[in-house]
Amino acid sequence: MESWMLMILVIMPGVWSGEWRVTFENQCALRGGSVVMKCSYNYPRPQRVTQVDWSRALFTSGRWRLHHLSSLPSPPDFEYVGNRNGNCSLKINNVQPTDQGQYYFSFVTTLDRWTSKTYAYLYVKELTAVLKPSTVKEGDDVRLTCVSECPTPKTIVWFKDGQPVRKPEFSVRREDAGSYFCAVLGQKTVRSNSVTLNVQYAPKRVTLSLSPPGDVVKGSSVTFNCSSDANPPVRDRGYSLYMDGQFISSGQEHTISDLQPRHSGLYHCQACNNVSWRGDDLMNSTDFHLDVLYGPMNMSILVDDQQFAEGSSVNLTCSSVANPEADNYTWYKRTDSPSSSSWLQVGWGQVLSLPSVEASHTGRYLCQASNSVGEGNSTDLLVTMKTEDRGSQMHLIIAGVGVIVLVTLVVAHLLYWKKRTRVAKKRTAFGAKLSGEGLSSSATEDQLDTVYANIQTFPSSRPRNTDHKHYIPSSDEAELIYTTVAIKPRNSRAPQESRATIGESEDSVIYSTVVKSS
Repeated sequence: MESWMLMILVIMPGVWSGEWRVTFENQCALRGGSVVMKCSYNYPRPQRVTQVDWSRALFTSGRWRLHHLSSLPSPPDFEYVGNRNGNCSLKINNVQPTDQGQYYFSFVTTLDRWTSKTYAYLYVKELTAVLKPSTVKEGDDVRLTCVSECPTPKTIVWFKDGQPVRKPEFSVRREDAGSYFCAVLGQKTVRSNSVTLNVQYAPKRVTLSLSPPGDVVKGSSVTFNCSSDANPPVRDRGYSLYMDGQFISSGQEHTISDLQPRHSGLYHCQACNNVSWRGDDLMNSTDFHLDVLYGPMNMSILVDDQQFAEGSSVNLTCSSVANPEADNYTWYKRTDSPSSSSWLQVGWGQVLSLPSVEASHTGRYLCQASNSVGEGNSTDLLVTMKTEDRGSQMHLIIAGVGVIVLVTLVVAHLLYWKKRTRVAKKRTAFGAKLSGEGLSSSATEDQLDTVYANIQTFPSSRPRNTDHKHYIPSSDEAELIYTTVAIKPRNSRAPQESRATIGESEDSVIYSTVVKSS
């Protein structure tokens, strides 16, 4: 037996001289990529290699055991790229973390079998995408970084939602928000994990809508709804509703259950999420015009006067408030009969014209207006004719005559008082003249014509006595009567001074003696 072994050793030179060997290089591969496990081997010549194999060590049943790659629970996608003449390289495609571990090479020659005493270790690593910062505000700068524990590939490319990214550094817009990953150029399967870029921005596209849509009629119910595009989203209390610039309520929805004309106006919604844009953190929607439709209301009949003279022209105008404006007007006049009363249609149009008023036109009128929403009636208006008032005219005539008489009496009294004052002044001047010149009664009689008039009234039984110089009435029978005494110069030879003084005026002095019998 020993001789046979010696013969074999002699036939196989180099076995004990160390010519059997396998050389490896450890490798680091990126998940999803491909890697070549570089390997070389040697064996005694002139043997020929008849079989090659790669195995992987797994720890099973308490010890390490070699398993052929094809028999592994999750065999890799491998390919032998060596030969049978010293090159034992192995290529693994689509490397996965499960492929990491110890790899052994073995081969069979025409005379022997050889398994490597050492192993090649395959490290499987990940490409890691790093985004700093991951949450930014619109307008901030961001930088994308791709990190690998294996030697970094020469060319790295970036993708956002599957689309290439031109530069790894940029100023963020809201459109840049999304999922990013890095990969090796030409090996899209060698890619990093995805990272999300969160871009915060103020509300945009703030919209105010109304439901239900369509025409809004008085008395109906509508709901305003605010919406916006914002990050973070606007909370319910972040919305505010305004009408004609006045605050109405806060919240994403606002309901008006009983619409009235006063609710018509311009509405807008304001949104806020505490993220500002160019210094403004309150964003407004476009104005929404709420137009409440309603039938004619607040109707009345307009006229200059409710009483008209016979034959005059009268226009009755029907006034109303409506949306849309009233487009149909009808006029009615009340007709009364002993048994009943009714309204008779008498015209159309906003204005009812009565070109020549007569008795048949008097009475109560009302107008009816309508539009596409509804109709309404005015209150009735009483139209009457004016009547002549002769008693009032007579009163006016009497009053006018009375005024004329009163004015005449006042004027006469003023004239009389003025004249009497003038006469009194002249009497005083005349008495002073007579006393200063010592005129005798005879001289006075020569210069002046004295006219006296005595008027007496006696009882009818008393005998008439023509000599009134000798008759002296009793004190209880006589009263003074004043009559006119005209004093004129006797002739033109009267003293010039006296004439000048006495003749200054031709006015008369009035004396009266009134004697009244009992």
